[in-house]
Amino acid sequence: MIEEGNKALSLRAYREYMQDFRCGEAPGRIEFLGNHIDYNGGKVLGAAINGIVCALVRSRKEPTIRLFSESFENDVVETSLRDFSPRKGSEFWANYPLGVLWALKEAGLAPSSGFELILTTDLPLAAGLSSSAAVELASGLALLQLAGHELCKSDLARLCRRAENEFVGLPCGILDQGVSAYGQKDHLVFIDCEKENFSTVPLPPNTYLWIFDTGIKHDLVDSLYSTRHSECSQALKLLKKCEPALPCLAAASEELLTLTDLPEPLSKRALHVVEENARVNLAIDLLLDGAPSKEIGQLLFASHASSRDLFENSCPELDFLVNDLRGHPSVLGARLTGGGFGGAVLAWTEHEFSQTEANGVAATFRKQFGNDPQIHRFEASQGARITDPLEKPDHRFSAN
Repeated sequence: MIEEGNKALSLRAYREYMQDFRCGEAPGRIEFLGNHIDYNGGKVLGAAINGIVCALVRSRKEPTIRLFSESFENDVVETSLRDFSPRKGSEFWANYPLGVLWALKEAGLAPSSGFELILTTDLPLAAGLSSSAAVELASGLALLQLAGHELCKSDLARLCRRAENEFVGLPCGILDQGVSAYGQKDHLVFIDCEKENFSTVPLPPNTYLWIFDTGIKHDLVDSLYSTRHSECSQALKLLKKCEPALPCLAAASEELLTLTDLPEPLSKRALHVVEENARVNLAIDLLLDGAPSKEIGQLLFASHASSRDLFENSCPELDFLVNDLRGHPSVLGARLTGGGFGGAVLAWTEHEFSQTEANGVAATFRKQFGNDPQIHRFEASQGARITDPLEKPDHRFSAN
């Protein structure tokens, strides 16, 4: 009876504390196919996953902002509502919700009062799952509620991308925000990045998405990502001299690449983009036709080979994992996912692929490189949404 009474008091105190909060949730995402294609105007496939970021916000009387993230427990960021700028160092994480606030102000949709915003998550960080985009969309949904405004999914995704491009200063495309916004259970999100059209396609049943996170990050990963972005822009500029109406690099043909005779490494970068875009188009056709999953999975292996040989954003650790996973009969396909230069490998598997097999892959990796990759199994899940902060209190404050 005493324990039940304490639980009732705890729940009552929780509800009293939470009743003034507004809440937005957004999932992380897995890039299923379409590596470095979104900012080149191509087509991509991604999955929203059952790992989320939750943003809780409530107004304050003072014209100030207080930001707290459970992933940075000793770091509360406080700044003015009317005059704030990007943060550096240990406070860099705050740029994602601050960037969304900046973009909302630019659009005339920002809250007029100060506020406190709390970020909680059960999403593994720094695993190539785009926790940053999840923070942006969750924060955007919460802040829009506080301000009394609404945005459709596509406009919210574009606003959050603008925040990351112009406030945070990272040149991402629409993949991360679009997949997190449009996710649907047991479906992949298909994005035509040139037209910015969003749709979903069913994922074959009884398949799972595994992430093997190496924990490896190249010291120059940010500059290497920017270099690849710049190389693609240079390639497009040269191709447009032969075909002025070419809208984006992904729209180029292999014939045009041959006629233009691009210098290295631009020819490799452009060929990867063109072939990867074709792989996504083929994957869509196969998925809609109900083709065997093994046939679709071969496109993932081909994607990795292209990232390794043409885009050159793989590394020995990622190559080792993909080669090992290829030898497992219940692995349909595997490839690096995300920006590359370290990070994680996606394995798309049949349901027979077990945690025991995954642990065996990790053990083989450890023998070769001396450390264990972090293993996560996900399912394709629903996208960003407004939720009731009074529901599932344990979930709201779950630790990583």
